Amino acid sequence: MIKIVKADGTAEREFLARLRERSGETDRRVTEIVTAMLDDIRSRGDEAVKEYTAKFDTDKPEYYEVPRSVIDEAENECDAELIASMKRAAKNIEDFHSRQVQQSWLTPKENGVILGQRIRGLNRVGVYVPGGTAALFSSVLMNVIPARIAGVREIIMVTPPCKDGKANRNILAAAAIAGVDRVFLCGGAQAIGALAYGTAEIPKVDKIVGPGNIFVATAKRLVYGSVDIDMIAGPSEILIVADGTANPKFLAADLMSQAEHDKLASAILVTTSAELAEKTDAELERQCAGMSRREIIEESIENYGGIIVCESIDDAVEMANELAPEHLEVCVENPMEYVGRLDNAGSVFLGNYAPEPLGDYFAGPNHVLPTSGTARFFSPLSVDTFIKKSSFIYYNEPALRDVKDDVVRLAENESLTAHANAIKVRFE
Repeated sequence: MIKIVKADGTAEREFLARLRERSGETDRRVTEIVTAMLDDIRSRGDEAVKEYTAKFDTDKPEYYEVPRSVIDEAENECDAELIASMKRAAKNIEDFHSRQVQQSWLTPKENGVILGQRIRGLNRVGVYVPGGTAALFSSVLMNVIPARIAGVREIIMVTPPCKDGKANRNILAAAAIAGVDRVFLCGGAQAIGALAYGTAEIPKVDKIVGPGNIFVATAKRLVYGSVDIDMIAGPSEILIVADGTANPKFLAADLMSQAEHDKLASAILVTTSAELAEKTDAELERQCAGMSRREIIEESIENYGGIIVCESIDDAVEMANELAPEHLEVCVENPMEYVGRLDNAGSVFLGNYAPEPLGDYFAGPNHVLPTSGTARFFSPLSVDTFIKKSSFIYYNEPALRDVKDDVVRLAENESLTAHANAIKVRFE
């Protein structure tokens, strides 16, 4: 079912090169469509948003803005055990992200100079939550809770209406638990445009976060600059580093947990054991037969899945750092031994009993992660995503006099004489 590649310096390179191609170039046709939609929304506002909702989702949405009472009541309309699990997950997410909070600071110096930095939450944030075949209520918790902790003043959520015109009750319940302020039933590129530009009914936001399909991702890319965004997410991915002590049943299950997301998802195992590779392949065949998203899993694994058999765990770690995967599992005898060497990964899962879905839903760290190798320079969504910083400077006259010659010299050597003059004029 899955390709097994023996690392020899060439075979694994060819495999990895093919993997990198899966993200592809920007779809020009999609960009043209989304650009036209955004221009329309900028021009016609809510009227255009509602027309696109009727065209792509349903022509009879129950609400445009969901009443506060409906949001609050959603918890009572959902399965009680699901709500309890959501609340436990929310508590873990809040606990983890609360530790990320930064403090404003100032430093007074003996010469009267005061320097500092002020940190505060953004004024208004928009959260996009997909509907469709997989209504990701977990993304509500992961996006909204850090924003709340950061001190964002207002959180606007947009999500497509279901075909019957109603809001997904699980998504509304998550919104109530996480602390969303307002919810609008609209999705796709039109929702991104409404958040970015503002309409008569949907307020303009400062930042847009949340996953979506290619139209949503393209819209986020195009509105960046008018607003900030979290990231442009590519297809989901998992890389597992395993030695001979790992359980092939667990490995197969974890590979499929990401493969089921998308036909473009990648699921890769790097191991030192050829025997483990064969057993994992057999487990994939056996377990996949019972999965509800079997066709997606099979196509994902056929095109972008693989098992690479390498000489040592050191080689596997080096490969992991090169690939910089979204999710990295370390299923080896002593996983903590490698924590300090795993430099490029969105989120790292250590040991045989920390499977990737634990992070997706419950453990606390964020599941909004950099993809397509961008973990080399991007970080997971966090409280930092929702803050802005300003520095401040206070100098009195004696302190400025002490440094004026240095400032003037630096400015004049950059040929910025007005800069230099702003210092000189104070001491003429």
